[in-house]
Amino acid sequence: MRSKQSGFTLVEIAIVLVIIGLLLGGVLKGQELINSAKVKNFINDFRSTSTFVFAYQDRFRALPGDDARANANHAGVTATTPVLADVGNARINGVWNSLTKTDESYLFWNHVRLAGLATGDPSVPAGAAAVGDLYNPRNADGGRMGITGDAVSTVVPNPWPANFYICSSGIQGRFARQIDTTIDDGNTSTGTVRVLGTLAGGELATSATFYTVTNADDATLYTVCVAY
Repeated sequence: MRSKQSGFTLVEIAIVLVIIGLLLGGVLKGQELINSAKVKNFINDFRSTSTFVFAYQDRFRALPGDDARANANHAGVTATTPVLADVGNARINGVWNSLTKTDESYLFWNHVRLAGLATGDPSVPAGAAAVGDLYNPRNADGGRMGITGDAVSTVVPNPWPANFYICSSGIQGRFARQIDTTIDDGNTSTGTVRVLGTLAGGELATSATFYTVTNADDATLYTVCVAY
């Protein structure tokens, strides 16, 4: 008696392939939605921080961090560096990722939090700041965010003038491109959105040039700065 061999019919195989295709499509679409949400999060960080500046300026007639009357206005800490004479000069001085707790760029967060504009503990932490300092807020990828009125390029004269710059570090190349495409000209070395550099996990304070991020840079972490 001949044994009967069992197997899948073409219809059954086709159904399985369709199901696999739907699952893969769902996974890819889900990843795309996650990436889009992350890019929106980055962009919201930039926009929210700029809103803090304008709201504070409207209320106190000074820039947060540069407010010479911060203590009188909301019991805030008054900056003493980088140059004491620069406090109240309508510029937020100090590098965007400053670890000097008396810099205007560091105390920016003290002022906007005390003013009720930003969330977070306004108390400046005791002791010396370290690279892992958590006083500055973090972006969706865990990189630090910061602000400065000083030039973020070492080229003289400054090829990218602005009232202030908001920078966010540790951002993957693909996200940097998406940020630029969404709110600027799509070129990460021109316009109001630019990529600063890659040193120390994308946390470069200043750069001589701006980077044009390409598809080959997806594994690299960058600092993205927006000029206002």
